Amino acid sequence: MTINGGDAIYSIFFLICIFGIFSGVFFLVRSLVTKQPSKSDRIELDRIIVLLEKDKKE
Repeated sequence: MTINGGDAIYSIFFLICIFGIFSGVFFLVRSLVTKQPSKSDRIELDRIIVLLEKDKKE
């Protein structure tokens, strides 16, 4: 029993597509889980910390 060229190319293409889908889902989930706070969030947190320290001193 032999595999012809078309079947081999189809199989390889299909495996590459499946690998690409799983990789895309993995990186999407990983980026959502390890989401870094945005720059504006950091500025707001810094402002809150400054106001709290100022309130402590008074």
